[in-house]
Amino acid sequence: MNYGITKTFQRNHRVWLWCCVACACVFLTSQEIHADETRMAVRITGLFSPDRAKELREIVSTWPGITLSKLDFDRAEAIFTWDNTKFFSKLQPAQIVARLDDTLRSDSSHTFGVKPASTTPGEQLVKIDIPVVGLDCKACCLAAYEIVARIDGVEQATASFKDGRITARIDSKRTSKSALEAALKERGVTLRNP
Repeated sequence: MNYGITKTFQRNHRVWLWCCVACACVFLTSQEIHADETRMAVRITGLFSPDRAKELREIVSTWPGITLSKLDFDRAEAIFTWDNTKFFSKLQPAQIVARLDDTLRSDSSHTFGVKPASTTPGEQLVKIDIPVVGLDCKACCLAAYEIVARIDGVEQATASFKDGRITARIDSKRTSKSALEAALKERGVTLRNP
């Protein structure tokens, strides 16, 4: 009787052991497939309204071997993923950002771009709202957005013709609301009194 229990235990133990070995092999094989995968977080310029996120995804989907893994509209940040053995294998991070920027600008008729990821923690950014008049189309929004987004210290910006508003998240140590307003006025954007 005990002999039967021992045989059953040994048989079940061998099955369990083989299952563990098989799972370990599958796990290790899957890790090898992704061992050369590289991820890079960057800032996306030109992402001034939520509908532009779809446009960005469509553009990047045409890039063979490079994936837009994550897109955070609120911080204008993206994570790109690629196989390092096929792309950018000998480039430094700044060179990779430049290459991604050139490609994205070219493929988007210069309406999107790539910058290095923000080094300012999100909780240190100040949200600025600037009511404006005359943002009546997507091109006007892009123009107003670019005026603000190019200012040093602006980490993320949006422009909405529906709301008549430009919103920016800024590093208050490097810029201010008055600097943004002055830049907009200088380029002919009419500010609305709140």
